Amino acid sequence: MIYFDLLYILPALILTMWASIRVKTTYNKYAKVNAHTGVTATAIARRILDGAGLTNVSIERIAGDLTDHYDPRTNVIRLSDSVADSTSIAAIGVAAHECGHAIQHAQAYAPIRIRQAIIPITNVSSRLAVPLVLLGILLTAYAENFISVAYAGVILFGVAVLFQLVTLPVEFNASSRALTILSESGTLDAGEIKGARRVLSAAAMTYVAALTASVLQMLRLLSIVNNRRR
Repeated sequence: MIYFDLLYILPALILTMWASIRVKTTYNKYAKVNAHTGVTATAIARRILDGAGLTNVSIERIAGDLTDHYDPRTNVIRLSDSVADSTSIAAIGVAAHECGHAIQHAQAYAPIRIRQAIIPITNVSSRLAVPLVLLGILLTAYAENFISVAYAGVILFGVAVLFQLVTLPVEFNASSRALTILSESGTLDAGEIKGARRVLSAAAMTYVAALTASVLQMLRLLSIVNNRRR
């Protein structure tokens, strides 16, 4: 059983730790390199939004480190303390990435619409999945038919995995939009674009790692339920 758990958990743990370390080290490296324009990430984000006709999207500051995000419910981009006033390549890349999400939302980009639609289901399924699996397994001691409860839990966990899967094209597309805008507008030169790309690629790997970990966890749960059925 210990070997069985390690087979699923260890690779996910290693990948998640690697992705986390990579994004922090890459960001810190390029956070020390200022862009040639000397303009803050907040100002550049405002330029990008206005250029896309999104004058209705506001920019706010949020506490924390790399807590940056776009909130489609309120049409607000929130930039963290380490990003908002920075003129670094890393900060500009992150701010532009969040603008990419705002543009996706405005243009009704299909993957982001799908992700928004399944958020309520995902919130419920992620809380119920594992308890249902455990409950179903326990109840099989009284009646084998209760194994269907455990399988229902696995299916619910699969909904959370689907959410993470849909998140990948959303994140990669937002980064692609950001880099294109920064390059075509001359905000970053060719060398600076390479640095911003590395920062955004490292950030994207955290989503890949999260998806991989969830897939492995789902397979682990499915194997446990299947073994219990036998």
